[in-house]
Amino acid sequence: MAKRKEETPPPGAPAWMATFSDLMNLLLCFFVLLFAMSTVDEEKMKDVAASMNQSFSIWSAGATAIGDGILISNGVSQLNELDEYINSTGKTADSEIDSEEMNEYEYMQAAVEQEQLGEMEELAEKVQEAIDESDMEDEIQVNFTSQYVQLTLSGAILFESGEVKLKEEAIPILNRVGIILERYASSIIEIEGHTDTVPQNGKKYENNDELSAGRALSVFNFFVENTTLDPAKVKHSGRGEYVPVADNSTPEGRAKNRRVEIRIYHYNIIQ
Repeated sequence: MAKRKEETPPPGAPAWMATFSDLMNLLLCFFVLLFAMSTVDEEKMKDVAASMNQSFSIWSAGATAIGDGILISNGVSQLNELDEYINSTGKTADSEIDSEEMNEYEYMQAAVEQEQLGEMEELAEKVQEAIDESDMEDEIQVNFTSQYVQLTLSGAILFESGEVKLKEEAIPILNRVGIILERYASSIIEIEGHTDTVPQNGKKYENNDELSAGRALSVFNFFVENTTLDPAKVKHSGRGEYVPVADNSTPEGRAKNRRVEIRIYHYNIIQ
């Protein structure tokens, strides 16, 4: 029987080597591409080099490596200082990144605020239309910011001087205001009482803080009893004489400062 001839492997590298080489070439191209896409700030690189040189005695011509540095040449006990140094240099770099992120954040915040301002303006127009339809344009002023729409009612319309009990003629006005507020019941509503600077000496209330808080509470109780507003979403507070909108030295200015402000805050309110 004839002897079978032994098969010899083909000349050259094994087949797997070709596949492996292709993979290495692809990886090399990938990292070269990443490097090409990155940018290196020359000034920052110089600052880092100078900082490293001062701390570790490196990158100077003919200088030694870390052994001569002030941190490690003193022994293992200096590792804490090394950690602090690394953290401090990291914080410097982070601060520059944070600055860029902050600029982007401020831009986004401004864009959001501008959008909210447009929504508040739209809401203010709807509220003003409702007030005009109810013939209350002389009793209620409407203003708005990017955070809320504000309805301002004169204290003289709602209360007698130095009192917190609602006047009878104020009831129809608050009823119509309550109907408007019910449209935006999903929003937070805030009621603030304000006074002028005339002291409450000898009167029912000790000071203007108590008077303004009592007036805000009276309006709050009226809405809770006569509307479907959720009391958990209606806040009330007294601001006393500390947030004037006019000069308290004149009767006209004091009349403007005696007021109740009702704010509808931005939250799912454009309906």
